[in-house]
Amino acid sequence: MPINTIIVDDEKPAREELAFLLKAFPEVNVIGQGKNGVEAVALIKEHSPDLVFLDVQMPGLDGFGVLKKIVERKMKMPHVVFATAFDQYAVQAFDVNAVDYVLKPFDKARIAKAIQRARKMLDTQTSTTERLEQLVSQLGAAKSAPQRVKVLVQSQQRLLLVNGEDIIFATTDGSAIVVVTREVEGSSNYRTLEELNATLDSESFWRPHRSYLVNTQHIKEVVPWFNSTFILKMNDKKSTEVPVSRAQAKRLRELFKL
Repeated sequence: MPINTIIVDDEKPAREELAFLLKAFPEVNVIGQGKNGVEAVALIKEHSPDLVFLDVQMPGLDGFGVLKKIVERKMKMPHVVFATAFDQYAVQAFDVNAVDYVLKPFDKARIAKAIQRARKMLDTQTSTTERLEQLVSQLGAAKSAPQRVKVLVQSQQRLLLVNGEDIIFATTDGSAIVVVTREVEGSSNYRTLEELNATLDSESFWRPHRSYLVNTQHIKEVVPWFNSTFILKMNDKKSTEVPVSRAQAKRLRELFKL
């Protein structure tokens, strides 16, 4: 029996590479491709695939968000292989009942193992209801459990891993996202502040300005500015000053009861 498969990734080269590698497996029948989470939900609803290779990090609705939508809409749950450049997502992928995960750049042998595991699970498939109940339970547990996030930062030709909670702020510098901690400053492999923000603890991180993402635990001083706005002095070595946009001034007052 063919394994009807959908590929979802926001990067076209990644979709093309995966589709090319899957041609080596005659039992895999690629029936559709999507470039974001919204398309993923629509394709899964339309085709009811057996297997989905699903990118974890996508702007807007990410891979985990796709699974939540499927649960909420009581759609048939496919088996899932998460595709990611970040090994930190592996444990969470298994926690939400994924078949497997593959790291980018893709490796043919690793994909073969994922397909073998998918075939085994398809041959011994539990009922849809049971899988949905397991998934809802595991998503809830994953959401309530504190997640220690590691962020890769390139600094002076070195690739360093920093704890998410140690990030003081991040900002845009041309096309790069610059991350600053007490000890490290460098560019991350996130493409946008939105992507980085989605990875970090939403209770601590806030966008006071479109060009900045700050850790509210590392704000040293709030300085009143003109036109009822503010400047934030951060707790890094340079005491960096971060502007608060007029649109975010109200949120600042709420945060600190100003």
